[in-house]
Amino acid sequence: MVTSNILQSNNKNMKHFDSDYMEGCHPQVMQRLMETNLEQTTGYGSDKYCAEAKRLIAKAVGTDDVDIHFLIGGTQTNSTVIDALLMRHEGVLAAETAHINVHESGAIESCGHKVLTLPSHDGKVCAKELKSYIDNFYADETYEHMVAPGMLYISFPTEYGTLYSKDELTQLHDICTKADIPLYIDGARLGYGLASDECDITLSDLPDLCDIFYIGGTKVGALFGESVVAKKGLLKHFFPLIKQHGALMAKGRLLGVQFSTLFADDLYLKISRHAIELAMLLKKGFVDKGYKLYLDSPTNQQFFVLPNDVMDRLSKTSSFEVWGTRGESETTVRFVTSWATKKCDVEELIAEL
Repeated sequence: MVTSNILQSNNKNMKHFDSDYMEGCHPQVMQRLMETNLEQTTGYGSDKYCAEAKRLIAKAVGTDDVDIHFLIGGTQTNSTVIDALLMRHEGVLAAETAHINVHESGAIESCGHKVLTLPSHDGKVCAKELKSYIDNFYADETYEHMVAPGMLYISFPTEYGTLYSKDELTQLHDICTKADIPLYIDGARLGYGLASDECDITLSDLPDLCDIFYIGGTKVGALFGESVVAKKGLLKHFFPLIKQHGALMAKGRLLGVQFSTLFADDLYLKISRHAIELAMLLKKGFVDKGYKLYLDSPTNQQFFVLPNDVMDRLSKTSSFEVWGTRGESETTVRFVTSWATKKCDVEELIAEL
């Protein structure tokens, strides 16, 4: 199991690389929230701003044949979507390092569903192992006594910042389709995946590569909020389920305003690209100075193996996360850039190496 601990001091001039949701929201989003603050609209997502946001998102994903819903946060989104898709005797397949298995405090299990783990390959699920799991399950004569694999959960990017290729996603989706189970993509950091130089898909490819996904706002420029995009009709009676899970906002227009702003003039991908450029600058700085990569991530999460004395020294001026447990002489750490990371902070960090 992966655990993480934030290393930071009391330095008021700290450079923060802990996560990608430390800031509030992009200035354009805040401006629109302020401009519309005193308007009076109907609630629960029935307002004109949510309608406009749905129109813009449908345009970006390249099809109107989708249902779009706005929820308040990532854990609420995962638990609500998974609860909606699974029958009572079914569980969700996921990598053993998956967010729902490690860092959501049993949110899925609290809904009565089991997380069925598959081996993790730098955060990714292997198509061959997925098929083997499903085949072996139904080859067992006692399968009706066991928790059935009712869907597949993956994230893009993964918990390790890695990306699935279009071919890998196609293989996974084909297996899920043949097994008659939906493929769900957690897109908490979707913008940072799509903006990566190594990404070979676009947002408009996703409706053909999975059955349901969400566009993360909390980590990509919004104050809060995620946008679920599902094949039309897939989510039955989803509105009351959102409310049951505490994920429905009475002032739903706050989500509509944010997502309509993020998806106007390609802002979502523009600010995501900023994070990628600085992550690559950060990675180059570490590598050029001889530090080891834990793995080679093409997105905004960067993992290094640092001597403990270097880690301790950097923690006095920069905050980041210990990824796992502290080693005897060296430790794996994670640095994260965001849409709001400053280039000067990355350059100062590199200089301190």
